[in-house]
Amino acid sequence: MSEIADATVVDQPRRKPDWLRVKLPNGENFKKVRAIVSEHKLHTICQSGNCPNMGECWGAGTATFMILGNICTRSCGFCNVATGRPEEADPFEPARVARSVELMGVKHCVITSVDRDDMADGGANIWARTIRSVRRRSPQTKLETLIPDFKGEWHNLAIVLEERPEVLSHNVETVRRLTRKVRVQAKYDRSLEVLMRAKKFGLRTKSGIMLGLGEKDHEVLETMDDLRGVGCDVVTIGQYLQPTKKHLSVVEFVHPDRFAMFREEGLKRGFRFVESGPLVRSSYHAEKHVL
Repeated sequence: MSEIADATVVDQPRRKPDWLRVKLPNGENFKKVRAIVSEHKLHTICQSGNCPNMGECWGAGTATFMILGNICTRSCGFCNVATGRPEEADPFEPARVARSVELMGVKHCVITSVDRDDMADGGANIWARTIRSVRRRSPQTKLETLIPDFKGEWHNLAIVLEERPEVLSHNVETVRRLTRKVRVQAKYDRSLEVLMRAKKFGLRTKSGIMLGLGEKDHEVLETMDDLRGVGCDVVTIGQYLQPTKKHLSVVEFVHPDRFAMFREEGLKRGFRFVESGPLVRSSYHAEKHVL
């Protein structure tokens, strides 16, 4: 059995600890953002990924837009986004995203996407058009792009890099040992190379790690060392939460004190910013990471 399977035979906690409780989404700003997303037929990772911070972020008038549809060609064991055969990419999506960013008055726009391994360019040209469309309508908005690995086809990655977003983000998600189980079609070193190429292009880079999948503390530190080794500027560290029973089980609910320890260790290693806490997700407090 794999490391993950071995770890999950123990009794799982029946209740999430108190530090994982969040307020239900509410408020006028939340309703406004929800209405805009619905009216313009957009997808957000906030909804598709069941993000625990959706109420806080939408209440503040921000959202992470997910382009290229809401069906992913990959089947990662942690992710709640649907897997299957996507529909054709929508050529009008970049304009809709840009209009919504303008209506919401977003100062820091985070854009992510599903993996589109079915497309020859991996969706890179839609990525580029979306970035350009947002900048035309909202030239003062800072852009963060949380991108896929484009299967290591670096000419497609270059299409996005050439748009020079303020932050180029790509998540390693977990430690090297668990990558094959957690990210079935991804490769740990390929993810590091995405970040390395973005840094060589002169961009600020960012990555994220989930805890609670059976990793050891020394492996988390090694992952941070690997990220710093390719010049990564920002790292986010959060608790993995099982979306459904079909997904990987939570091996451990990591105590906030350990998240605090990892934050200190990350700062010692030279990261510009380290967001580390049970409810931290990739785009949490993203507006701070361009200061």
